[in-house]
Amino acid sequence: MSPAAPRTAWVFRLVPLGCAACVAGCVLVGPNYVAPTASELNVPSSWQGASSTSGTGLEVADWWQHLGDALLTRLITEAMHASPDVQSARAKLRQARAQRRLAFGNLWPTIQGSSSVQHTEISQSGVGGAQNPGPSGAGGGSQDLYDVGFDASWEPDIVGGQRRALEAARAAEEASAATLRQTQVTLAAEVARNYVDARSAQARIVIARANLASQSETLALTEWRVQAGLTSSLDAEQARTNVEQVRAAIPVLETSLAEAEHRLAVLLGLAPAALHDDLATAAPIPHVPEPLTIGIPADILRQRPDVAAAERTLAAATARIGEAAAARYPSLTLSGSVGLEAMTLGALTNGSSLAASVLGKLAQTVFDGGRIRAQVDIQNAAQEQSLANYKATVLGALEDVENALVSIANSHARATALTSAVESARNAALLARYRYTSGLSDFQTVLDTERTVLTVEETLQGAEADNTTAVIQLYKALGGGWVPAEALTEANTVSKS
Repeated sequence: MSPAAPRTAWVFRLVPLGCAACVAGCVLVGPNYVAPTASELNVPSSWQGASSTSGTGLEVADWWQHLGDALLTRLITEAMHASPDVQSARAKLRQARAQRRLAFGNLWPTIQGSSSVQHTEISQSGVGGAQNPGPSGAGGGSQDLYDVGFDASWEPDIVGGQRRALEAARAAEEASAATLRQTQVTLAAEVARNYVDARSAQARIVIARANLASQSETLALTEWRVQAGLTSSLDAEQARTNVEQVRAAIPVLETSLAEAEHRLAVLLGLAPAALHDDLATAAPIPHVPEPLTIGIPADILRQRPDVAAAERTLAAATARIGEAAAARYPSLTLSGSVGLEAMTLGALTNGSSLAASVLGKLAQTVFDGGRIRAQVDIQNAAQEQSLANYKATVLGALEDVENALVSIANSHARATALTSAVESARNAALLARYRYTSGLSDFQTVLDTERTVLTVEETLQGAEADNTTAVIQLYKALGGGWVPAEALTEANTVSKS
């Protein structure tokens, strides 16, 4: 055997340990995750509030495009990029990705390199005055020691605890990605809802001002009749009361408009008054598309980001059971070092300066007061909570869709009826004014019909706003509001990082 053989033979001593670690690494403790089926989650086959369609779900991705309002589309697009809520969700996703990379790194050995130089001064005399010769044989002197080496340590994943940790980290990352999409869904719906509130307030202000002008004409007519001695001043005071009541309602509507504008700006990450000029000109409430494609209830499991986040959270909780259970089994730690030591830099390349060591350590917990069992029980309970939360999220999503479908149907029927009521109320008001000027009816009839016109017109405007809001809520309930292309980009980024 050559002189260098004993110095390298230690490497082959690691082979049995490495083989044992590889064989044991095929073991994976803990339960394997299986996603609950639609039947286990009590998902029905069809919606009660509407007939099922075979839509793919892509129709709801950017649903605001179908409302035909360019300003609303622009506001939602800007909100998707600038909203503080979206920025926070993106930061959480980056954090989850880093956690996944950390879990992946824990599977691999740690190798550290080091180098040092030690300089020692040797005194000329030892204890009692005896001479202490240096390296050259003369009294006193100095010496240098050069050291270059590598240290390595590795804990092979014998029973799969670290792989379960990586599995949990990946599921948590996917849950964070779904949470980001859910933030976008909520944001799009909130921007649209507040935009509808702003347009509805503007429409109600227009209605109130038109009624104010009409009732001001009635007041002028009544005052003329009082001056002509055709009626008493009581009619004039009643007409003035009606006018001022309508006038008093306008500031309340203007407050509602301002609040909706301010909320919209904040959702976009802007100062509250930043959108005043954009919304200064009144515009109609966005048009509701017909018909709506909603798919089947099972689509909720893949379209709703909050459902996807809950499912991924359940997967992560399941993997953490195995991560905790791995502490019950023995752990193997391998460590070693190899280095060069010499008195001079040139001597470092000499084979005689090689120094190496290797250590294999097998450890098993004998007694821990039940801490490992308690940790496994904790993770089992957390998994049960995640399962219950997943089921509740699915049922809540189904409820949201059914509620939105009922709201759309009823608000549409209500708006249709109110449209006829407004036409009748306006005709009644014209007829009452004509009969009053002709002396065929009293002034109270005029006041009542004019109040009815204002009330019915405002109610109709509210019903139209409710109908559009219900459609927005349906799109939100279906998981609309995030673009599939963006989700694909996120997935590609995850796979490359």
